[in-house]
Formats: sequence, C-alpha cells, structure tokens
Amino acid sequence: MISKRRLIVWIWLLFFGWQGQAMAVSAMGLGYPPKYPPNFSHFDYVNPAAPKGGELVLSEFGNYDGLNPFLLKGVSASRVTELVFETLMEQSLDEPFSLYAHLAEDIQLAADKLSVTFRLNAKARFSDGTPVTADDVKFSFDTLKSEHAHPMYRFMWNDIKRAVVVDKRTVRFEFARVNPELHLITAQIPIFSRKWVGNKPFDKVITELPIGSGPYVVGKYDLGKNISYKRNPAYWAKDLNTRRGMFNFERVVIKYYGDDTVQLEAFKAGEFDFMFVLNSKQWARDYVGPKFDSGAIKREELAQRNNAGMQGFVFNIRRPLFKDKRVRQAISLAFDFEWSNKNLFYNQYARIHSYFSNSELASSGLPKGAELALLEPYRAQLPPELFTSEWKPPVANGPDGLRDNLRKAKELLTSAGWKIKEGVLQNEQGQKLEFEILLAQKAFGRIVEPFAQNLAKVGIKAGYRLVDVALYQRRLDTRDFDMTVSSFPQSQSPGNEQINYFHSSAADQEGSNNVIGIKDAVVDALVDKLVYAPDRAQLVTATHALDRVLLHGEYMVPNWYTPIHRVVYKSSLAYPNKLPLYYSAEPWMLRTWWKKQ
Repeated sequence: MISKRRLIVWIWLLFFGWQGQAMAVSAMGLGYPPKYPPNFSHFDYVNPAAPKGGELVLSEFGNYDGLNPFLLKGVSASRVTELVFETLMEQSLDEPFSLYAHLAEDIQLAADKLSVTFRLNAKARFSDGTPVTADDVKFSFDTLKSEHAHPMYRFMWNDIKRAVVVDKRTVRFEFARVNPELHLITAQIPIFSRKWVGNKPFDKVITELPIGSGPYVVGKYDLGKNISYKRNPAYWAKDLNTRRGMFNFERVVIKYYGDDTVQLEAFKAGEFDFMFVLNSKQWARDYVGPKFDSGAIKREELAQRNNAGMQGFVFNIRRPLFKDKRVRQAISLAFDFEWSNKNLFYNQYARIHSYFSNSELASSGLPKGAELALLEPYRAQLPPELFTSEWKPPVANGPDGLRDNLRKAKELLTSAGWKIKEGVLQNEQGQKLEFEILLAQKAFGRIVEPFAQNLAKVGIKAGYRLVDVALYQRRLDTRDFDMTVSSFPQSQSPGNEQINYFHSSAADQEGSNNVIGIKDAVVDALVDKLVYAPDRAQLVTATHALDRVLLHGEYMVPNWYTPIHRVVYKSSLAYPNKLPLYYSAEPWMLRTWWKKQ
C-alpha cells in the first residue's frame, strides 16, 4: 500500500521526469507516466514466489559459430544476449515503452534534452565479481558503435555524439540533436566488461567467454551443436525488483537441430522442454499423441497484443529485374493467400496488410487530416493512387479470383515491356523474367511451390534454394539474393530502428536491415518525421504516412500473422497467472517460467 504522501511525491516525480526536466528519476515512459511507482515490488506479469532451480532444455534451428552476439559476421549462440548481458534499465512488458532502474539506479534527462546521465547501482557486478563502472559503460558504447561491431548499432545510436565518464559510477551521453526516444534507447545499450575484449579487435572476440552482469554465465558448449548456461550464484540483482520472480532455472541448455521435422520428433521424444510453434501444419496435425492426451505435454494458445509488423517475400530491388514497380506488383498478384490459408495453414492466419499490422499504427482508408497535410508536400513524388485508393493486398477468393489477378498481372507485365518468348517472359534486351527465392527453412518449400506454379501461368520462372542458416544470413547481409522471406518486427513505439529498416543511408550498408534496398527521398523524410516526432500523436501520423508510402511501393508480397502465441511444453513447467501485453514467447518464458518442485 502506497502512502498518500509517497503517492504525491511519485506523481510529482512522474510529471517532471516525463516532461524531461533536469532531475534524476528511477523510471521513464515515452510520452506518458510509467505504470510502476518507485520501489515497486515486482512486475505484475511475474510470480515473485516462483521457486528457483531445475534445468530447462530448449531447442534451436540451425547452428552457431561464436559467443559474441554483437558482430556482423557469423551466427552467435542462441540466448546469450538476454541471459549473459544486461542494460542500464529494464523494459516493462505491459507498457508501450517504459524503462525502470536496473544497472543504473536513476536516469536524468537534461532540460534541453541534449544529454542524459545515468548513475550506476553501487551493487552492480559483472560475473567475475568486478564492479560495473562508468568506464565499462563508455567502453561498451564506443565498441558497439565502432566499425568492428554490427552496423545496426551505428544506425540506432547515430544521434549519440559521445559518452563521457563523469565519475566512477556516473556516465553522461551527449546527443547531436533532440531525438524524443534517444535517452530511452541509450538506456538499452548492452553493457559488458572491458576485460572480455582485452586488447583484441572486437570482431576477433569470437569464442572468449563473455563477461556480462546477467543472471547466467556460459557453461559447456560445442560450437554448432549445443550450449549450456549456468546461474551465477553471486548474481548481483537477484533480489532487485526488476528481477524478482525472473530467471528461475538453475541451468539452461540449448540443443541445435538442422531439420524442423527432426526437431519436432525430438521434442515429442522428450529431448527438450518447450517449443514456440511457427509451423501451422505442425500445429494442426503433429502435436498429438499419448503424451498430449495424458497431460504430460501441454498445448496452448496464448493471447498477445504485439505489433505484428511486416513479414513477406522481399524483393531485392537492387536487382534490375525488380526495378519496375509493375513487375513487383504483378508477382504479388500471383500469390494466392486465401488458397494457402485454407489448404496449407488450416485457416490459422490473417493476411498482413501493413508494415505495422495489428496496431493503431497501421494506415487505413485514404490519407486525411494531419496525415494528408504531412504527405501533401511530396504529392508530385508519390503515385497518384496513394491519395485516391486504399492499398490492400490482392484477394483471390475462388478460381475466378485467381484468374482475375493473373489477368491483371499479365496486363502489368505487358505494359512494362515483357512478352512471352520461348515459353517465358522476356524484355527487349532478351532478359528472361526468372528469379530464385532464398530460403532457410524447409517448411517454406510447400508455400513457395504453388506460388511458383501461379507465376509460371503468366510466364515467370521462379525457383527456390534452401541453404543452412549461416549461409542464409551471410547471403542476406551481402545482398546475394533475388527474393527471400524476411520480416520487419515492430514495437508499440517505433523509432530509430526505422532508419536501419528503410532509410537510404542503410541501403548499401552490409548487414543492415534494409534488405529491400530502398533509396527513396520521401521514405527518408517520413522516417525522419517518425524518429523525431515530439509526441505520440505526431508519431502515429508519421507512421501512418510511412506505412502508406511503403505499401504503395510494392516492395514485398505480404505474408500472414496470428494474434496468439502457439506453445507446447512439458507439464513440469509453470508460468505466472497474468500474461504481459507485449511479449515474444521464448524470451518471456526464459524470464518468468519455473520448474515445478
């Protein structure tokens, strides 16, 4: 129970912390007061009395070749980031974007919003027992923003000029310009010990055991096959409110499988404890048997309110073949989602219709009001139909629907200069309209095959190539593909990551998430409007406008989403009564589940 006096103090702190005044607070939300008061006991979505102990065995698809999760090249061990490393503040899973004191005991945003200062918790320790210092924080930031780390960090923190060590426990980050969310994403910088890197170039730190401040340390591992994490008995934050009821397993083991069918059978044989199920056919048909009937294995659909973002067949528009929007649009018309949903997905999915699906950030109808005013200066650079018709993915209800779509596709291809020669479409230069779809999962083959058959009906030859995860990632990073399946996950509060997704500055950067290769002045301008929106209303407006422009660009053939998490697990596991609002299934499970005693 919070006293009246304490409540008044908290409201006062919230107001001034929210308004960005130069005073230190223990929590901040982006544009709203955070939910939890100072010195709160625990998050609502955990069980503070959860028993500690036991072993959790998980699975992972593919392989890995290192322990450093911050590099461009290679594939790092699964879950090393959330189990071994921590950030200055902890994000709540039942608010759009709120952070609470963790490694840092408070945050102070300057009155001019051009710097943020963190005071470190005096108890914070790395796994080797040494204190977490401001020097380690600065070193982590400088290292991650260097050329030796993955380029996504440079995009994310582009507006952070530098980190300054004020004293042993105080660090200040100075900004190049006012950026509404920058102080919060600064609080999410992963922190590691300078000792881990030593005198090596960071991109040469591959299999050295990480030194982080998290609840686990790396135990035994066999590169590409398995890895185990063991609880740090001296974990500094085990009694902190941002960790109470969390990370309850004594040991976490992850086994790797190169085939999803083998992975499924291994689960049913009891080789691991939990699966987040993405394959709709498996969910409908394969998770059955005596162990399910007896209750030894549980099968559940868990509600979630995540922004579904965008997933789809991505065109690499760096390829001359896909430069013409009419070609991309024609290819999209050949994908029959309705048939796939009925015959392949057991009607488990809804079609993605936005880069921000399942959220208020998705555009709809025609642009009007503030959004129209935002788009109006770019009218001459945008397709006229953006202002006159709502973009929707093609619908093919029944055979007539597909025939109509293929007829439209032929018309578009003809207008783009493609004609049938020798049974395949060719242009005036004799180039054939044929391409390859790069895949990492065998299950996508059954989805691609009917898509390719539909494309063949209009003279397009499409094949697919299945490669292992490491090669798949490398080919994506180096843009060595025609089309692939990719996603753009979104939060409830999109921001600086959109630069990495869609901005021209990321298009030619190896390893960036602009896998499409978008270089568009209007998209750049709208990304800037989104990133620097001063309030939620203007953020939503800018997001609607960006979404609309991306959709009318026909850069992807949208896939599908579901508003639930499908999970199966051994009955020896348990989870809290209250679910978070915004969460990914496996990270949430790692944080909040426990082994029954």
